[in-house]
Amino acid sequence: MLTDEQVQGYLDRIGAARPERPDLAALRDLQERHTFTVPFENLDYHLGHEIYMDERVLDKVVRQRRGGGCFEINTSLFFLLRALGFAATLHQGRVWLSGRFNGPHNHLMLTVDLPETGSRWLVDVGFGKNSRFPLRLDAAEPYVDPHGRFTTERVEPGAVDVYRNGALQYRFYDGPADLSDFRQNLWWYRTCPDSPFLRNMFCTLPTADGRVTLQGDVLTVIAGDRRTVETLTDDDALLEAYRRWFGIVLDKPPTPSPYADQSSRMAFFQSDDGGPARR
Repeated sequence: MLTDEQVQGYLDRIGAARPERPDLAALRDLQERHTFTVPFENLDYHLGHEIYMDERVLDKVVRQRRGGGCFEINTSLFFLLRALGFAATLHQGRVWLSGRFNGPHNHLMLTVDLPETGSRWLVDVGFGKNSRFPLRLDAAEPYVDPHGRFTTERVEPGAVDVYRNGALQYRFYDGPADLSDFRQNLWWYRTCPDSPFLRNMFCTLPTADGRVTLQGDVLTVIAGDRRTVETLTDDDALLEAYRRWFGIVLDKPPTPSPYADQSSRMAFFQSDDGGPARR
């Protein structure tokens, strides 16, 4: 359980006030602010730093003002929500990539039970192009979010598919997960030459009217209908981009892992293309 000091530090980090009660309005505010302030990034995989899936992740997110992958930033948000009185539960999912579902426990997300609404809500700030606001599970109609048109569809007892703009993103499972369930996959992500987190180096964050992404040395800024792409040619330019766009202060730019292949683009944030269209 987080201390009051840790909770307040986290709220300050994302620019949120302490909610009076754990209700839908508070959950929407927390997810939105988290999405806009905590980047989806994998720099530590290339810096050689440890990846934590316990309370130590708060040091990275809050004190270092960094982000992380789903195993880190959805975990840290889980700790915050539980400390604020939300009935949050961890779940495991399988991401749809390259025409198939990846193996179990390759994505971590949350659900939150809100008695006031009589429903569970999907909370995911660690997927790159996740929704800005929580998604009501088993809703009859698609939800039009500022980040896309989202649909959740129950495909079998205990499994739900999540679509964005009609394209399949991932499947997650109703059964509660434990953080220890993800350790084997975290090891794989950190060590396997096929790991997308070792083959790509990225940092991405939505903005009020678009998105900014730094993948390797290529900076892409989307503002409304305008897209600008720039290749950063020296270390100073890279460090300034991390600081300006993501609030990340580094001593030196990360060195891509030996397995990096920057011609490979992470589908999470590079395009709207995903899996098969919703039936």
